[in-house]
Amino acid sequence: MVTALEVPADKLIAKLAQYLKENVPEVKPPHWATFVKTGCFKEKPPEDPNWWYYRAASILRKLYKAGEPMGLTEFRREYGGRKRRGVRPERTYRAPGNAIRKILQQLEQAQLVRKTRRGRVLTPQGRALLDRIALEVALETASENPELAKYLPASLRVKILGAPSGST
Repeated sequence: MVTALEVPADKLIAKLAQYLKENVPEVKPPHWATFVKTGCFKEKPPEDPNWWYYRAASILRKLYKAGEPMGLTEFRREYGGRKRRGVRPERTYRAPGNAIRKILQQLEQAQLVRKTRRGRVLTPQGRALLDRIALEVALETASENPELAKYLPASLRVKILGAPSGST
């Protein structure tokens, strides 16, 4: 079975963000999301109007990848960046926590994430969603580039190539 770690992250996050936007009504940007910067190290707010969904998809993938509880501090560190300070050396700053916290709360309402004492973890529904979308991404990638079909299970290879890879 294909997992979320075996497919290209950018394609997985884009497809997952599209799914969250269309099928999960609990995840939606608040009214202030169009005006807020995603860090003090940024000059402007994000240009993409769907950045909220991409950030939610990215958070889901990070939780999947970690496999253990992650708290808000870890997410702030992950999404942080370096700020230029004139002639002084650059310094690393953490991302603001409000947007990340709101996204985690929305994912909890959608029952994709649950809270534990040490942080948040994926629920079985969230893990299944990521695996299902990863399979879709793997099939799309293999249909675009047939050389990648050899990394798929044999049953899926037949769907893409039409014949078993061992027969000529």
